[in-house]
Amino acid sequence: MKTSKGFTLIELMIVVAIIGILSAIAIPKFADLIRKSNEGATKGNLGGIRSAISIYYGEMEGWFPCPATEGSGLGAVLTMDNGKYLKEMPNCFTPPHHAKTTAVTLAVASGNEASGAGNWGYQEASAPAAGERQWGDFWVNCTHTDSKSTTWASY
Repeated sequence: MKTSKGFTLIELMIVVAIIGILSAIAIPKFADLIRKSNEGATKGNLGGIRSAISIYYGEMEGWFPCPATEGSGLGAVLTMDNGKYLKEMPNCFTPPHHAKTTAVTLAVASGNEASGAGNWGYQEASAPAAGERQWGDFWVNCTHTDSKSTTWASY
């Protein structure tokens, strides 16, 4: 009697088909995990900047940073004195809608609280009307939604 060693062609084709099905399921999940990790980094950066603004507010005895009146950007105000509040302005990244940026849109007038530029937003002066952002508010300036269908500007 002759005994054969190895796999038949049909067995190999079944294994390849199973691997193809598993990879078709796994690859989109990995892409989604990368997007969620970038979103988490942006939300963490948002919390860090808000904390730096709170520390600035406490040290300046009730005054929020006013970059326009100080002649510099918010990042320059928060990173002054060799990184007293922040070492550097962190990135704002709202994948897949906008590229990474450290820019800050200053909202000093009604109507530009969420322009959708994909960068940071900061209310540097008191808003006169009810329902508008108040002095010292900091947010993600993007009108798109994250992976949980929450608008970025609502964070």
